[in-house]
Amino acid sequence: MIPESFIQELLLRIDIVDLIDGYVPLKKAGANYVACCPFHNEKTPSFTVSSSKQFYHCFGCGAHGTAIGFLMEYSGIGFVDALKELANRAGVPIPQEEERARRDKRELPDLAGIMAAAARYYYKQMTCSERAIAYLKSRGLQGDIVKKFGIGYAPDKWRNLDGAFEDYADPALQAAGLVIRNEQGRFYDRFRDRIMFPIINQKGEVIAFGGRILDGGEPKYLNSPETPLFEKGREVYGLPQARAALREKNTVIVVEGYMDVIALSQHGVGNAVATLGTATTLNHVQKLFRQAGRVVFCFDGDGAGRKAAWKALENSLEALPEQKSIGFVFLPDPEDPDSFIRAHGKEAFERLIAQATPLSEFLLRELASHSDMGSAEGRAALVSKANPLLNRLRSPLLRLQIVKRLAETSGFSTQEIERLCGLRPIVRPSPPKAPRRAYSVWRRLLRLLLQKPELAHRLPPELLDGVSPDLPEEARATKRLHETILAIAQTIPSYAMLLEKSRGDGSEPVLREIAAELMEIPLVEEDIETEFAGVVECLTEAGRKRDFETLQKKVARLGIAGLTSEEKEDYLMLISRKNDRKL
Repeated sequence: MIPESFIQELLLRIDIVDLIDGYVPLKKAGANYVACCPFHNEKTPSFTVSSSKQFYHCFGCGAHGTAIGFLMEYSGIGFVDALKELANRAGVPIPQEEERARRDKRELPDLAGIMAAAARYYYKQMTCSERAIAYLKSRGLQGDIVKKFGIGYAPDKWRNLDGAFEDYADPALQAAGLVIRNEQGRFYDRFRDRIMFPIINQKGEVIAFGGRILDGGEPKYLNSPETPLFEKGREVYGLPQARAALREKNTVIVVEGYMDVIALSQHGVGNAVATLGTATTLNHVQKLFRQAGRVVFCFDGDGAGRKAAWKALENSLEALPEQKSIGFVFLPDPEDPDSFIRAHGKEAFERLIAQATPLSEFLLRELASHSDMGSAEGRAALVSKANPLLNRLRSPLLRLQIVKRLAETSGFSTQEIERLCGLRPIVRPSPPKAPRRAYSVWRRLLRLLLQKPELAHRLPPELLDGVSPDLPEEARATKRLHETILAIAQTIPSYAMLLEKSRGDGSEPVLREIAAELMEIPLVEEDIETEFAGVVECLTEAGRKRDFETLQKKVARLGIAGLTSEEKEDYLMLISRKNDRKL
């Protein structure tokens, strides 16, 4: 792996303002720089870059990150390729990969490395299996597309991976979702006699697999379970391979299956992705809108396809910004994208995508199909069914258009519909003011440490001793961030350094969220010392309470005589504080 020390040095050498200005012309605006966001269409600049924090954030679509993250999102490249490009800009060579054995043994197992090794094994097995090759050829797949998607094969044996890993009983293989241990303590492969589709994240790492059975049998498709690497409600299949086409087309096509994505790519439609055996989620849609301005859901025209499309619509409403759009395509029965493009060709398929039914039309048509539009009761029911959907829409202009169409269909006026549905007047929001949020003590400390990392050196480490796995993620993220700051050689690490150190671990989402908050409304410098003192006092009091409760339990079990002389002294002091109403 590339040493973390090199990544930190690289971030010191690269100025994010100079980097982004080479792609998106920036203008000075106070302490920061602004531009129209490259990740969504807008007329008023909301994309902000901070030179002091080495961090960017868009207040329109929410995109944010470091110099590394910008290159990955803008150029559609993986983590390592982004590092290579930055290294070339800085004129420094990338160190050779080091053995992961040098890492502290207490760290989590290298699940990404395990998954990469499994992917290589499955790919090699595919090249040696006449049966697997014959199946892929029968589906019309050529060698270059098989290689592009890393398609492999899991042989028809119970313990295939026994020959791929030194320790087949290694718990890490189970944690990665590759090996199962049954009730009798025996180990066996999760995937057997299946075509294997590696699922790759934005860093270019294999995080999961989808396996399709070759012959008859159930389940037809088997996906990896959720693991520390893989959360299927957030990931889509084929996104890394689709990025170049997404930039060209500005449209992402969402289909149902792996083979649909691969077949479309082989026929020149490279901007397709698939959800992973689950309904489209809000997280899916938010991720896709950061890649393109238009999302088209392309499903089978049967009942299951329409049900999936309706679920996608419901979960898209809150993620749909202005100047972006969603469409729906339903293929004629019994076609799916794979069979359709092979039978009718690329141009016919792209015409369907271009003529996709807009979200507003699909919404109203679907609601009307389940209402008796010939009766007053049916028209009233139509408005009633539309009510919760209208309230979830975040785009005021689109909501107004749907309300007008709904008024024409139902016979109500637009004002009546807005009143009956409890819709608030559509008013452009004024610039945000400082939010009056009641932050937890951990979130308060995270905000302080991110804005002023040098405070970590003044934070008594014993205050974090009570942080355990059962506490909220904010508490665990605070402890990790504190340790990270102390471990960095530089006195004052930037946002970029701290966020890149957290990339891929459990604290990354909350740290990125707080970094974005502070970009919009930073802490007032004059208030930081007072806030820090208050947080330290809160944590100190919490520690005293824990100590008192521990000693009380010991006294209840052993009596006061069971305490050591030091514990007795602490116990009497804590009782005194409690009596003084300080505990």
